[in-house]
Amino acid sequence: MSTAIHRRVAACRAGADPTVIARLCSGWAVMGDPQVLPGYCLLLPDPVVPHLNALPPEGQVAFLADLARLGQAVLELTGAVRVNYAMFGNLEPALHAHVHPRYADEPEPLRAAHPWAYDWSAARRFDAKCDGALLAGLRARLGAPAA
Repeated sequence: MSTAIHRRVAACRAGADPTVIARLCSGWAVMGDPQVLPGYCLLLPDPVVPHLNALPPEGQVAFLADLARLGQAVLELTGAVRVNYAMFGNLEPALHAHVHPRYADEPEPLRAAHPWAYDWSAARRFDAKCDGALLAGLRARLGAPAA
């Protein structure tokens, strides 16, 4: 099976994904495209598996620990008030986790809503110039060398 997750992990391995933050123990930390909320990131497992329960117990622990590390770094570097985490896999049937920083100044109707309440098609695309400082900060926080 080839999903968007498989293709993105392949691009990360090849050094062809400009959104890569770091190669972590369980997979790849990447910035989201689009940046529906500033600092939106994902964790992609490597190798790709269908879902969390397809990993052995130690793989599950590693993936969830990496997810928490990524979320903590996003929280500290964005000034968010909290981080929302999500794993679905219904649209792209491969494990991946979303890290959504949430901000006090979000529009009132969206502040308490899930991130998919935003118009993703209108969101700003990842931009290396605009997002470069956060990307570098996340790399430094996660102990990864700069690209």
